[in-house]
Amino acid sequence: MSLSSKPVVFLTGASSGIGAATAAYFLQQGWRVVATARNPAKILVTTSSPDLRTFPLDVTAEASLPQVFRDAWDCWGRLDVLVNNAGFALNGPIEGLTAEQIDQQFATNVRGLIGVTRAALPYFRKQRSGVIINISSIGGRVAFPFAAVYNATKFAIEGLSESLRYELEPHRIRVKLVEPGGIRTRFIDSIHWGTHPAYETELHAMQEMTRQLNEQLPGPEGVAQVIYRAATDGSARLRYPALPGPYLWMRALLPDWVWRRLIRSMLARHAQRA
Repeated sequence: MSLSSKPVVFLTGASSGIGAATAAYFLQQGWRVVATARNPAKILVTTSSPDLRTFPLDVTAEASLPQVFRDAWDCWGRLDVLVNNAGFALNGPIEGLTAEQIDQQFATNVRGLIGVTRAALPYFRKQRSGVIINISSIGGRVAFPFAAVYNATKFAIEGLSESLRYELEPHRIRVKLVEPGGIRTRFIDSIHWGTHPAYETELHAMQEMTRQLNEQLPGPEGVAQVIYRAATDGSARLRYPALPGPYLWMRALLPDWVWRRLIRSMLARHAQRA
């Protein structure tokens, strides 16, 4: 692969976890990588590759987004794939969350994704090609206790992506959704938990279940490979579950009352350990 023909991927939220693993995997595959994060000094891609560029990027600072894309374009003169990975989780009972916390959750996970996409689109349209990969979650298709606001943002990303692919298809821009299941990353440790005394017992059970499950989860490398497949398979496929565990098929096959009883029993079991 000649230097002039190397494709370019632009990543948000590349400081750790799925973002860092994805940057490393694309570099291994011979791509050029633009890795962005609010603090680029924290980007954990341990390489001095000339094919890596890092930029500071806060997805909620919409006015600054066009300049970052101009700088990235100036590096290599092309943009092939955008991976919208930046986000965080706000969990807890909605009575225990402030309006400011909820606004920040949507500002980062939804409005930030939209803003980054809008800044990238002129470059994709100029090329008449491009792939947008939005990192959703199995939590964008299956809702879990005490994740109402986070689930709402991921459900929003699912609907946004499904609609967006129609308007971008005439410009030869494809839209993809990658839906990770539980992954062992620092993302779990960075969950913002709201609290409220009326929900204390079940909330502690959910926190304990989250902690115990995290210790058994696979790392993010498998998700990075799914993201790469979505970027390169040339298909019009929309959804790519990534290490989803049994949850998607269980939710699809089980009657609703069975599914709810199963979730309740899991919480009850962990409440005894919390």
